[in-house]
Parts: sequence; C-alpha cells; structure tokens
Amino acid sequence: MSSTNIIVNEHDEAGHHTATYIQSSTGTTENRSRIDTIFPDAQATVLSTGLKVFLPAGWPHSVTDDYLESGEPLWTIVLILDHRLEYSYQIYDSLQAFSSSIAGLLSSRAVLQGVGVGDASASPTAALLLSVLQDSMGRIATILFAHKLGTSLEPECKMYRLAADIFNDTAMILDCLSPALPKVPRVILLSFSSVLRALCGVCAGSSKASLSAHFAKWGNLGELNAKDSSQETIISLMGMLAGSIVVSRVSSAIATWSSLILLLSIHLAMNHAAVRAVSMRTLNRQRANIIFSTLFDTNTVLSPNEVSMQERIFERDGVLRWRGSDTLGYCKIGVPLGLVLQCLSPRTEVTGSVRNPEVGLSKLWDLYRDEEYLLWFDSSKKKALIVLKDNASPTSQLKAWAQALSVARAHRRQSRGEQKSSTAEDTLTILKNTLAGLTEAYESHLRGLKLAGWDVDTAALETSSGRRVEEQ
Repeated sequence: MSSTNIIVNEHDEAGHHTATYIQSSTGTTENRSRIDTIFPDAQATVLSTGLKVFLPAGWPHSVTDDYLESGEPLWTIVLILDHRLEYSYQIYDSLQAFSSSIAGLLSSRAVLQGVGVGDASASPTAALLLSVLQDSMGRIATILFAHKLGTSLEPECKMYRLAADIFNDTAMILDCLSPALPKVPRVILLSFSSVLRALCGVCAGSSKASLSAHFAKWGNLGELNAKDSSQETIISLMGMLAGSIVVSRVSSAIATWSSLILLLSIHLAMNHAAVRAVSMRTLNRQRANIIFSTLFDTNTVLSPNEVSMQERIFERDGVLRWRGSDTLGYCKIGVPLGLVLQCLSPRTEVTGSVRNPEVGLSKLWDLYRDEEYLLWFDSSKKKALIVLKDNASPTSQLKAWAQALSVARAHRRQSRGEQKSSTAEDTLTILKNTLAGLTEAYESHLRGLKLAGWDVDTAALETSSGRRVEEQ
C-alpha cells in the first residue's frame, strides 16, 4: 500500500505564506515516503522586519482598516501624496508626535529661562516651590476634570482626542510667554499651564483608550497599547534628536516663536487629520443623527466610513440635526422624570407638586408602556427629554433618539405651516404617530445597521450620569 500524498501550507498570523510541506511516496515500496519543505521566494525586507517591532501581531488583519493601511511603510513622508493615507490614523499620529516633541523642547527651554537657569541671583528653592505648585495644581485639576468629563470621554473620543492636543499646545504657548512676565504673573501663568496639561492628560488618556479598543479586532488590546507605546517612544526619540538641533540653532525671540507656531500648526493639522481618518462603529449622538436622518429620508444605511466623512469633530452637545443641516432642536437622554413633569405643568412653589397638566403622566406612561423609555418634546424650547426605564437596552436608547429626531422634524414642519404654537395635545399626537411608524420598521432598521458594520449593542448616547425609572 503506497503512502498518501499530503500538501500542508503554513502561514503567519497576518496570513502571509511562510512554508509548504509536501509528503510524497519515493517508489513502489510500501511505507516509504519523503517530506519536502518549500519556502516562498520573496524574503522579508529590512523595513518590513523592522515594522514588526512596532505593529501589532497579525497586522493588518488584527486591527481595523483605519488603523494603518496594508502595505504602507510607517513614517514615510511620501505617503502624504497617497490617497490611501486618508484612512491611516497611525501615520498622522506619528507625525503629530514628532512635531510635538520638537515644540516641547522649545517650551521647556522657556520654562527654564523663566525659573532663572543661567541667572546667578535665582534661588533653587523658589524653582522647587514653583515645581511643587505646578504639580499640585495639575493633580487637583486631574481629579476634577476626570469627575466632570468621565462619562462623555468614550462617546466623544474623537473630539476629546483633538481637544487634548489643543490644550497641550496652548500650555506650550503659555510656557513660552512666561519669561517675559514679572514673577507673580509668571507663577500664575505657569500654574494655569499645568492645569491645561492636566486636562490634556485626562482627555488624551481616556480617548486613546477608546480608540485602541476600536482598533483591536482580535481582542489584542493589551498588545496594541504596548506597540503604540513603542511607536511613541521611537518617534519621541527622533523628535528629541531633531529638536536638539533646532534648539541649538534657534535662539532669538522671532525665530523661536516662528518655529513654535509652525510646529504647533503641523501638530494640530496632523491631529485633525488623524481623528478624521477614524471611522467609529458605535453610534453616539452626532452619528445617530446622520444615520437616522439619512435612513428616514432615503431608506439608505450609511457605512461607518461614509458617516465619518460627514461627521464634525466639534459638535454642540445634544443637538438634533437633520442630515448635517439646520438645527432642529436639542435632546437630553437619561434625564430625571421631574424635568418632564415640569414641562407638562409648572410646579407649585410650596409643595413642588404638578397640578392639572394638560397631558398627564398616565397618558404618557400608557403610550410608552411597551417601550423602555419615555419621550417628551418641549416645543417652546425645542428640547426633547428622554427618560430611560430601568435596564433600558442600547437599542432602546437608539430608538428613543431616533424618535426624538423625528418628533423635532415634525414640529419644525408643523410650525412652518401654522401660525399658532403647538399645544401639549398636539405634541402627544406627534409622539403617537412617530412612535407607531418607528416601531413598525425598527427591527428592519437594526438589521440594516448591523449589516453595514455598526455596533448597536454598545451604548454611546449618554454623556453624563443618567437616571432610571421603574413602575412599582
């Protein structure tokens, strides 16, 4: 009986072919065979081998497409002319880190001049106390900012990623201004600079964690963060080497400020391009506006890449906007039920109770008895209020936001056609009609969103700690 011929192909985590093993019989003698190993002709280049040190294992398959385009050498300036760079976050991130490192050396030199380095009359104790004051201000600010912004950092990670560098660049400018000021204003200025850096640290740390979670497709978040740290280390090292040359040659005030403005402009431009290149798959408030307004108008589900092209980096909190055009109103989600009751009827000053509302709570509750939320629209203020019931799911929150968008548009159309203001009963009628239409098609809408690549199971609409209600 002759041996069976077997061919086995081997590949690495990225899917690249590494070897082929072939077992074949050597003749007519039974149980006699040989195994040959064939390696691919193409050998890894020095560049590709070096990139493996800085890229996640399995790249490009282990990360999303917007992390770094396949086949693009890292940190190659020629890629600026390549259209594929539009979706390469990591290229822009590396370029911004390089320019920031050089600008940081210029601001550090200014701080050293301000505390008296090179001045024989300067006191080391005063410099130490200034450092303690700056550090204390930064730590206190970190605690306060983390408490105030904590909930909104993940849903709005793109905005806060860019805002972090704006805060950092402003701090650098203040540092460079400090040597020209007297002692007391200089201390105040440097303390405020530390506060800005603390705000930068809170925003950058949390937003980068959210972006890393978005990029990691294989659950390789830890390794991706480690490789990102390696990239930042080598880029910062290159920036410091280049910055050493710049600092040694740039000494006059005009040259320093010209170099600083140029570097900070490049830094912000690269950061803006980096966050624009990211196509998030969770639906925050702005992306929900774009998705549902387009879906209701054209029955078309946009992909994450298409939405990212329409998305604004800085958007007003809670705005209801139809297809990126005029503002229809504003919406708050996860609000206390008391805010809705205040809209139904003013509270009495003595007891705080709501009396004789035109639309009672029972009518509103009955309308949304089968839903996981309550919705009311204040037509006078153009504000939608969403009360979430206990254990409201992310898909129910999306449904609530989609209905708020529909109700705001219906009120806009009604206000253009009628001279009189809308009553509470008019609002209740609009709520009934929009809820019925949305409920009928919502399951098919969800299926379309999932097929387009959207993550509808992650809640990203609440930007502050919300409330929940339940009926006893």
